[in-house]
Amino acid sequence: MEDVAAQRAGEWLLAEHQAGHRFATLGPPAAPVTIADAYDIQDRYVALLRRANGEVAGYKVGLTSATMQAFCRIDHPIAGLVLASRVHRSGAKVRRSDFGRLGLEFEIAVRIKSDIPIAATAYTAAAIEPHIDGVCAAIELVDDRAADYASLDVRSLVADNSWNAGIVLSDFKSSWLDLSPMLGRASKDGDPCGEGYGRDILGHPFNSVAWLATHLAARGAALKAGQVVMTGSVMKTVFPEHDAHYRFELEGLGAVAVQVASAP
Repeated sequence: MEDVAAQRAGEWLLAEHQAGHRFATLGPPAAPVTIADAYDIQDRYVALLRRANGEVAGYKVGLTSATMQAFCRIDHPIAGLVLASRVHRSGAKVRRSDFGRLGLEFEIAVRIKSDIPIAATAYTAAAIEPHIDGVCAAIELVDDRAADYASLDVRSLVADNSWNAGIVLSDFKSSWLDLSPMLGRASKDGDPCGEGYGRDILGHPFNSVAWLATHLAARGAALKAGQVVMTGSVMKTVFPEHDAHYRFELEGLGAVAVQVASAP
């Protein structure tokens, strides 16, 4: 996509967020025709966000289940960037009013131990594992700005940083059990609100990281030591409508919590 068009689209997205507008499909002349165009716009938009939110701290991977891919009419995951000011520790309080519409996704996060080289061939989970030195329970904060899912354009979603608005992390563990059969349970004020397994993330969370590394390499980028990757949700997104305490526990790995409030 031409630089000028991508830049204008990024500026439009920033203005839409600042004005509190509902999510809308990007229109001409800056509408992304391809997924690659969408990532070009995402790059420009995130560059604008970095002025107030700091450096890139990691990435999110979305649409990691067959159900969500079919729903969005796409046959692969999508990626977004996580910025430093949007990384929160377990127990953090977030305000619904800071989002167009806040969604919570319950995930497994990984920490990159060493730079992953740009490769010409696709990465595998086995090739990725030596580059990972930490795993933890995590919650992604997404902002779909009350999107109309019936007419959702996935290219516009990708351009909008794949809706990432932050992450909440528990303590990373340097050793872990097999993540594929690991059960994760989410609760709201102590009552169950969903569950899923590590295998619900592309068969294994490291497959998600492998996809991301391959995707970044195709764009001349790479995962760096210290970055965090949100590998995808084990269950459907929860959209809080009231103040509540949410907790996500992964068997044998730990738990993460976030307080959703209407005021500070």
